Amino acid sequence: MLISNTFEIPLPPDEAWPVLMDVPRIAPCLPGAELLEALPDNAYRGKVSVRLGPVALSFTGTAKFEEIDNVAHKARLKALGADQKGRGNASAMVTFSLQPIATGTKVVVDTDLTLTGAVAQYGRGAGMLQDVAQQLIGQFARALQDMLNAQRKAVPVAAGVEDAPSIVAASPAPSAPPSYAPKPIGGFSLILRVLWNSVVRAFKRN
Repeated sequence: MLISNTFEIPLPPDEAWPVLMDVPRIAPCLPGAELLEALPDNAYRGKVSVRLGPVALSFTGTAKFEEIDNVAHKARLKALGADQKGRGNASAMVTFSLQPIATGTKVVVDTDLTLTGAVAQYGRGAGMLQDVAQQLIGQFARALQDMLNAQRKAVPVAAGVEDAPSIVAASPAPSAPPSYAPKPIGGFSLILRVLWNSVVRAFKRN
């Protein structure tokens, strides 16, 4: 199943790229995600928890960058995960690239997702999964923006206002735990938005 999403970052591509490639730094921005361990060769072990109404899914697995092009600002990531209650597996090949825009950078994310076992029943509707993915990408983008804003305010005034974005992009991850700790994805508001989008699509088809 192919899923495409986009979001924007208020930094030029050359500054947005190192931020996005710093997985430990941006992992807390993804709702429901928890980075458990950094592995050799650009690989990571983590956990993703999703709650949709009464259904709670929790996947533990690994993600590895199979291709990184720092010049073209493109990368390909392979992720494998298993539901902790044994209800199935998920695998995804994710490619993302950066495009310059007037306000900074547009990030294009294409995901080839495969679900197996009992969890596959939750992915029967391609439109629903697309909606869920878009909602999560939106939450991630907002959390990332909050993180960048917080770090920009922390830049010493002596550095100069014009230098703040570059310093934010190049600065290392803060040693203190972020205030937006990972937590399960809120299901009620998320599923309402997904259902509403499904109704809108049905009316469009008719």
